[in-house]
Amino acid sequence: QVQLVESGGGAAQSGGSLRLSCVVHGTTIRGKAMGWYRQAPGKQREFVAGVGPSVATHYPDSVRGRFSISRDNGVNTVYLQMNNLEPDDAGVYFCNSPLGNWQGVRYDWGQGTQVSISS
Repeated sequence: QVQLVESGGGAAQSGGSLRLSCVVHGTTIRGKAMGWYRQAPGKQREFVAGVGPSVATHYPDSVRGRFSISRDNGVNTVYLQMNNLEPDDAGVYFCNSPLGNWQGVRYDWGQGTQVSISS
């Protein structure tokens, strides 16, 4: 059974930075696209960053230039570097493996890691 374990969240100030990690257990991430998602209170979960098997990356306009996703297949881990944080970046962050066109996901969701932003 695949388990996704996110960490690295916490409290940050507007303009600050955080680095999130996601360790994947039970399967290899090699050859799979991986992504980060977030869910703010009262809102649907949204895609915020993706990295393909060949390390090509994909971001929505809301985070492009501020967030950077990376992967280390050797330790089955995906990272999200978040810079210049904004209040709207607050929420619970999750990782998963997106399907084609960055739609849908392969696995059950993990617990996520909470990010809070103070202005």
